[in-house]
Amino acid sequence: MRRAAEDGLRVKAVGTGHSFTAAAATDGVLIRPELLGGVREIDRAAGTVRVAAGTPLHHLNEALAAEGLSLTNMGDIMEQTVSGAVSTGTHGTGRDSASLAAQIVALELVLADGSVLRCSATEHPEVFTAARLGLGALGVISEVTFAVEPSFLLTAREEPMPFARVTEEFDQLVAENEHFEFYWFPHTEGCSTKRNNRSAGPARPLPAVRGWIDDELLSNGLFQAVCSLGRALPGSVPPVAKISSRALSARTYTDIPYRVFTSPRRVRFIEMEYAVPREAAMDALRELKALVERSDFRVSFPVEVRTAPADDIPLSTASGRDTAYIAVHMYRGTPHEPYFTAAESIMTAHGGRPHWGKVHSRDAGYLREVYPRFAEFTALRDRLDPHRVFGNDYLRRVLGE
Repeated sequence: MRRAAEDGLRVKAVGTGHSFTAAAATDGVLIRPELLGGVREIDRAAGTVRVAAGTPLHHLNEALAAEGLSLTNMGDIMEQTVSGAVSTGTHGTGRDSASLAAQIVALELVLADGSVLRCSATEHPEVFTAARLGLGALGVISEVTFAVEPSFLLTAREEPMPFARVTEEFDQLVAENEHFEFYWFPHTEGCSTKRNNRSAGPARPLPAVRGWIDDELLSNGLFQAVCSLGRALPGSVPPVAKISSRALSARTYTDIPYRVFTSPRRVRFIEMEYAVPREAAMDALRELKALVERSDFRVSFPVEVRTAPADDIPLSTASGRDTAYIAVHMYRGTPHEPYFTAAESIMTAHGGRPHWGKVHSRDAGYLREVYPRFAEFTALRDRLDPHRVFGNDYLRRVLGE
C-alpha cells in the first residue's frame, strides 16, 4: 500500500474471482491473497476465530469442523476467500441467522496510507459498522474475526412441491424452519424445497453412492448436458424442464453444518440476484413467472429463493429489513441480457437491492434511494479514502465519485 501510494497507483484486492462484477478490477496494483491464509487463533472462551483474509471458506469450514466448531450460517458455495465473501455480501438462507458479514466481530484493515486499523463494536465502531461489507472501498481487509459456536447437526429435508403451494405457504415455511429455500424451474409448475433445522442426531449423512448420484451425476453431469442441449436447441428447454421437474425426488439427511449448507456447483452460469422486502417476494416471483410464460425466453436454470433477517450493516442487502433473495441464472454462453433486464425491472419496482457481486445495472442514484444509510457509508469513504486509492469504474458507478 505504501509503495502504491508513493507511485500514485490505485489498489484493489481480489479474491478467487467468484463475483460476476468488476468490483476488484483495477488499472493499478492488484493484491492477490494466496499467501495471506490460515486460521490464526481460535478463542473458545470468546467463541471466535481469527483468520487471515485470503483463506478460502472451505479451508475455514474444514479447520473449524476439526476443532468441533462451526459458523452459524453460510452460503451454498465455499470457494471464495473470507474477505471476498464478506466484502460482497455473501449469504445463505436463514430465519434468524444472517449473512457472513453479520457474523464478523472484528476486522483488520490496511488503509490507503498503509496504516493498519483494527476495528470492532468497541474499537473504531463507525468503521467496523460499515467495513463488514465494504466492497473494497474503505481499505484492504487483512484479517477477519468471526463469531463461532460448538458444532451442531442439521437435518436437511429436500422435497418437490408445486409452485402454487410454495408461494401460498411461503411465510409459514419460513417461520417454521431455521433455514428454508427453494428453486422454481421456469416453464414448469415445479419447485424443489430445502428445509434445514438443528437436530439432536444421530448423524445420518447421505450415503456416498446416493450423494454422488444426486450431486455429481444428476445436479452437475446431467444438468450440464441439459444446459448444453438448451443452448444449442433453445426450443428444447421447456419440454426438457417439464420432464426434469417431474423427476425430482425427496431425500432427508443429517450432517455437520458445512456439509448441509454447501454443495458442489460445477455447471458454469451467469447470475443476477435481487434482495426484496420479504413481504413483496412472492408477488415479485409470480410476476417473474408470468414474464417467462408470456415471453420467448428459454431459461434452463432454476430461480433460487432464500431469506435473511434484517441486519445493521449499512450496505448489506438486508440492512434494516427482513429480506428475501430472488436469483436468476443463465447458462454460460447463452444470451442473458433480455431476461435479466426484464427481471431487473420487476425487482426494482419492489425496491430491490442488487447483490454487489452479481450482474446488475443499478447506479448510485438508484442505490442511494433503497439504502437508507447510503450517505453514512459514502461519508466514511470520503474520510478514509479521499483520493480514491481503492476506486475503480464499478465503485464509481455504484457509490458515486
